[in-house]
Amino acid sequence: MNILRTPGPATAWRLLKAELGLLIALLVVAGGLLAFLALAGEVMEGETAAFDRAVMLALRHADDPAVALGPAWLPTVMRDLTALGGVAVLTLIVLFTLAYLLLVRKRQAALFVLVAVLGGLAISNSLKVLFGRIRPDLVPGAPIELSASFPSGHTMLSAVTYLTLGALLTRIEADRRVRSFFVAVAVILTLLVGCSRVFVGVHWPTDVLAGWSLGAAWAMLCWVLALWLQRRGRIEPQQGGDASSSIRT
Repeated sequence: MNILRTPGPATAWRLLKAELGLLIALLVVAGGLLAFLALAGEVMEGETAAFDRAVMLALRHADDPAVALGPAWLPTVMRDLTALGGVAVLTLIVLFTLAYLLLVRKRQAALFVLVAVLGGLAISNSLKVLFGRIRPDLVPGAPIELSASFPSGHTMLSAVTYLTLGALLTRIEADRRVRSFFVAVAVILTLLVGCSRVFVGVHWPTDVLAGWSLGAAWAMLCWVLALWLQRRGRIEPQQGGDASSSIRT
């Protein structure tokens, strides 16, 4: 005989936190999209040119833009960091993540990661073609990049990859400390890649801001979709059980 059970205080609190998390994610999606659209409009009208130049030149010596401010080792570190947003590195990270998910028998989660990252890549490449912004020419000796500048592909793809993986891994990990670690690492890596793109002189600051905005929006949208699919049994449930699964009739 089934008996209707109302959630206790602990379960109700977990449910409330889950709903608050969903609301915050939706706000990030909306805010990221609005920020990207605002930046795109300003960039197309040329309103950001002075800001972009001022920020980039502020990172270089006034008498020689080829020389960056800071210690002598900093340019090498920044070039290493910018590689974390490159296609080769991100491809390896995604492949290792897929291998892990398959090893722990989370096949639906692995498929979701693959679709989310490839979707972000398609969006990034399409927008580059659409806007066709010219790369910065302020830093002599900067690496040669053949693609368009807006939005920053390294920045957006690192946001898409790291934040999507971080958001999804929080849904299949029960330990709160581990979930917080995933999110913190994803955010830090995304910020470092974006800053390094401006430092090495291959992107305008607004390119990076646009990459962060759209990448975060896409990652949070993927998180919301993962939660929706998880509640319908399409993606493996969080280890230890979802809060909503403890309410039975």
